[in-house]
Amino acid sequence: MIRFTNVHMHYPGGVDALKNINLHIEQGAMAFVTGRSGAGKSTLLRLIALIERHSRGQIIVNGQNLERVRRNRIPFFRRNIGFTFQDHRLLNDRTVFDNVALPLVIAGHDHGEIKKRVHAALDKVSLLNKQNALPMTLSGGEQQRVGIARAVVHRPMLLLADEPTGNLDPALSWEIMCLFEQFNQVGVTVLIASHDFDMIKRMRKRIITLKEGRTLGAPASQADKS
Repeated sequence: MIRFTNVHMHYPGGVDALKNINLHIEQGAMAFVTGRSGAGKSTLLRLIALIERHSRGQIIVNGQNLERVRRNRIPFFRRNIGFTFQDHRLLNDRTVFDNVALPLVIAGHDHGEIKKRVHAALDKVSLLNKQNALPMTLSGGEQQRVGIARAVVHRPMLLLADEPTGNLDPALSWEIMCLFEQFNQVGVTVLIASHDFDMIKRMRKRIITLKEGRTLGAPASQADKS
C-alpha cells in the first residue's frame, strides 16, 4: 500500500524534515509512526496524502508513483485516502451531518447516497444522535469522532491519522485507538502518527520510530496481526 524509497523532505531555510526514509507498509496493515515533536511524523503523513511534495526519492501509494500525480489529479487520488487531523478542522457553522457529508458532496454523490453513508459513518462512531448539532457544542472526543467519520465516509482504502488522541484523556484515547482498529479489521490500511508510545505499545501493532527525520530499526514490513 505504501512504499518509501530513499525519501528526503527539505524545506526552505535549510530544514531537512525527513532524511533517506525507506519503509514498506502492506495493504491491510495497521501501523504507528512515533517519535518526539519535530521528528517528522506529520510530514511523513502529509507526503502520503500529497498535501506536500517530497524533495527526493520515490513514494508509491496504492500502486501510484506520487511524482507522476499531476496537481489537477490530486483530488481524485485522495478519494482513496481518509485523513484525520489533531485539530479536527471542522466547519463550526455547519452541522455534524454537513461536516461528515462534505467529501461526498465534493465527489458529486446524490442526496440519497450521501444520507445513507453519513448515517452509517456516524453510527459507527456512536454519534448518530448528534447529527444536527454544531461542532462547538461537542466535547473534544466527540469532535475527534466527527473527524474520523468524515475521514471514512467515502470508504477509503487508506486511513491516515495525525496525533488523533493528542488532546484527549487516556480513556478517550484508548477508545479512539480501538475505533481505528475496528476499521483496520474490515480491511482498511491504517497509519497513525502518535507521540504516546506507552499507549501504542498496548495496541501490539507495528511501530515505526522517527528521530530527527530518520527511521530507527528495520524499514521492512512486519507482521502486525496479533
